[in-house]
Amino acid sequence: MCRLLLCLMLFSPLVTAQVYTYIDQDGNRVFTDRPTEGAKAIELAAPNAMPAPQARRLAPLPSADENKAKPALGYGLLRILVPGPDATVNNNAGDLIVTATSDPALQEGHAYRLILDGQVSGSPGRSPVFALSNLDRGTHHISVEIIDQGGRILEKTPSQPFHVRRVSLAQKRMVNPCKKNDYGVRPECPIADKPKEEGGMSILPFF
Repeated sequence: MCRLLLCLMLFSPLVTAQVYTYIDQDGNRVFTDRPTEGAKAIELAAPNAMPAPQARRLAPLPSADENKAKPALGYGLLRILVPGPDATVNNNAGDLIVTATSDPALQEGHAYRLILDGQVSGSPGRSPVFALSNLDRGTHHISVEIIDQGGRILEKTPSQPFHVRRVSLAQKRMVNPCKKNDYGVRPECPIADKPKEEGGMSILPFF
């Protein structure tokens, strides 16, 4: 009988009939859905109705255009390795290799750009190495930038000075004077500076 009551209580949302109980002649409690003489109606507890779970909507995956529109990650480090700050470059041709580094490495769509004495030098590129030639003697200032495809500056090093020392032709001639066979051969000994040779030995008239 208890099992019957339990089943009726469990499935009460599906049952619309009233439940009754009474004690039979053998002293047993009886549960029934039919009203009989002496039976009492049982008030069943209200069912615990649980709302049906709603379907969870997943966010759509970003499109390729949205990925392109995402802001780029920043750079924690950008500095010039060569030349060092306030370095002196001894090169008679005025040649110099500038090298930079960044952390993290250069990202897709970005480029390095060299600034020499306040002006863009050469074309931006993926390489952090820049070749300079025929630099004038004296002090110059360089910095390196990271730019995106639109030319916007994402990161930039401070401008740092370096000095170029080139030996002049006059200084070379002082260190190593020009000899007769050097004129027209050594750059510091142009043929125009070759001294004129003295005239040949005079011929004295014979008497």
